Amino acid sequence: MPAAISLLNLVGAAKPSFIQRLCLGLLDKLLAIDKLDALYTELDLHGLAKHDFAERLLLGLNINVQGLAELQSRIPKQGPIVLASNHPFGGIEGVLLAWAIHQVRPDIKVMANRGLRIFPELSDFFIFANPLASNDPQNAPAIRACLKHLNNNGALLMFPAGRVSYYHAATKRIADHAWNRIVASLQQRSQASFVAIFVSGHNSPWFYRLGRIYYRLRMLMLPRELLNKRHASIQVSAGFPVSAKDLSVTNSSEQHTLLLRQQAYLQDPRYHKPWPADPVSHLKPLLPAVAPNLILHEIRALDPQQCLVEHKGLSVYYGYQHQLANTVTEIARLRELVFRQHNEGSGEPLDTDRFDATYTHLFVVNMGSGQIIGAYRMGQTDKLLADGKLDNLYLHKMFKFGPDFINRQQPCLEMGRSFLIPEYQRSFQGLYLLWRGIGAFVCLFPHYRTLYGTVSISKLYDPRSVALIEQAMVTPTQTVSPRTPFAFPLPPEVQDICMQQGTRPYLAALMKSLEADGKDVPILLKHYEKLGATFHCLGIDSSFNDTPGLLLSVNLAKAPEKLLKLYLAEAWQAYVTHTPRLGGAS
Repeated sequence: MPAAISLLNLVGAAKPSFIQRLCLGLLDKLLAIDKLDALYTELDLHGLAKHDFAERLLLGLNINVQGLAELQSRIPKQGPIVLASNHPFGGIEGVLLAWAIHQVRPDIKVMANRGLRIFPELSDFFIFANPLASNDPQNAPAIRACLKHLNNNGALLMFPAGRVSYYHAATKRIADHAWNRIVASLQQRSQASFVAIFVSGHNSPWFYRLGRIYYRLRMLMLPRELLNKRHASIQVSAGFPVSAKDLSVTNSSEQHTLLLRQQAYLQDPRYHKPWPADPVSHLKPLLPAVAPNLILHEIRALDPQQCLVEHKGLSVYYGYQHQLANTVTEIARLRELVFRQHNEGSGEPLDTDRFDATYTHLFVVNMGSGQIIGAYRMGQTDKLLADGKLDNLYLHKMFKFGPDFINRQQPCLEMGRSFLIPEYQRSFQGLYLLWRGIGAFVCLFPHYRTLYGTVSISKLYDPRSVALIEQAMVTPTQTVSPRTPFAFPLPPEVQDICMQQGTRPYLAALMKSLEADGKDVPILLKHYEKLGATFHCLGIDSSFNDTPGLLLSVNLAKAPEKLLKLYLAEAWQAYVTHTPRLGGAS
């Protein structure tokens, strides 16, 4: 007959005294271990293989687990992998995760609390440690065993808090204890990939009340909490795997551990909400391409000064719609084509509005074929605001500009509607020529010292990624605010860590766990960051398929010298030392 599940058998005393048997028996009843033993008998769990035991336990308790297929799809089939989860229940999540991961990675091991020895059938899953005593000498062999397993290309599941989640009086939230830095150490030393897991749910109210009286009472309540999960529904959410290379952004084990914890809490489904339905629900056919000869005819009629740059058969020009009616039509057609690829299109045959008639168009053209390569739309604010009407600015529809914002203080260029055709989006040449053109333009008109505009962030990004970009980049200001703010908050635990150690150094690694295709920070945003941009706020552009836009400004004269030389060429020093006359005249 199989041994009963009891504290007496767990302690393993050779000849227990009557008092020992009596006290341990009373504790069995108090802690519901006797009911756990009854469950063993009811479900015939004694002696089962680990996978069969876990499956029968979950079925017997009628636990409905959601999200396991997603978790399993995100686990690399080979190579060293560390999986780490929050610890909301203190027991059942270890069983269900080990069971689910085992189906994908039969080599799974779980670094677990020695209290789980109460389930001998599962012992082959576990590498036991004592998380409540970090200096316990018996932990060293467990750590060595975990590292050896990873170095042999194994999979390791960890609950780095080492103890069950509890109520934090300071934040008034139920969350994990601080994660043990061993999770970062093992991941770094083994160069394992990392998958973050978040298990949703809470224990009973009494569990948290007793834990506030004395923290060790939480451990004593765990058998009872396991039993009351009968008929429960548990949601498991997992991030995408993040490589060791993408995680190598800090040498601090403390900061690395916080990064891994952030990735887990980012999976909290309460903060994973889809974008609202696009206001553009129907895409009309694009206008046919404008004949190249019409474009070349218009360009050749421009003043020669409007040719800003020539480079390897490509030329950069600036002009206005009244000069370039066909060219601007083709630019608007190409904008719509490119923006649709990023879920930003207007749905109309052209991406155009009334501002095309008043803004300056800077564009790159192949003078041999008449093909437009890319373009920017620039608003010369001294001209646009000459009558004092802010609605002459496109971005006035999106932001409330206070009297102290830079565009109301001095002449600026409002930059927007930038694009490169698909063939040039992954090449340096396209972006380089656009910026060489901007550099040549400001050298012609050096009273423009500041560029401002938005970087559109495609809704192909997960909203959580956009929220992280906002958290990492924005410097709050009172001079401008969005008319429609971005309304996707980050989980509080993630926000707390962002406030504690910043976000920008860890942004790419955090986004890797959220983006199926591994998208990084938008390239144009990185470009402006290199120029020394200040990011003011994030708003929603209701005129651009409700696309988020990050408002920024760049004091071009104070950009890094290396970039000034690149984009302004030999005129960079004259531009930097230029002193605009009063009133903004050049």
